[in-house]
Amino acid sequence: MASLSSINALQASVVQAERQVQRDQVRVSEDADRLDASRDQLNKDKQTLSDNQRDSNQATQATQKPLPTVNLTSAIENPQRAEQQLPADLVAPKPQVNTLGQTIGKFINVTA
Repeated sequence: MASLSSINALQASVVQAERQVQRDQVRVSEDADRLDASRDQLNKDKQTLSDNQRDSNQATQATQKPLPTVNLTSAIENPQRAEQQLPADLVAPKPQVNTLGQTIGKFINVTA
């Protein structure tokens, strides 16, 4: 027959085992959360790596395209006088004509 002290010791062992199980369940839950966070970070890092590799490949391909050749002879030559144009702010304004076909300057001089 079981004695009272052995039953108490058995109950204490059961309580201690239940507490240990609860602590282990909390640890498992925390580890699962950390694992999920690590997986999310890994996916972000993979995406960043993929983006960087794609950008690097595009940059490499862009630099490998042959540049157009420049003809230095025609770049140095001056264009003909008829082909040259002054900037718009340096060009003299064209005279304006009224309904009688007179320029405004002449009209003012006549009437003054």
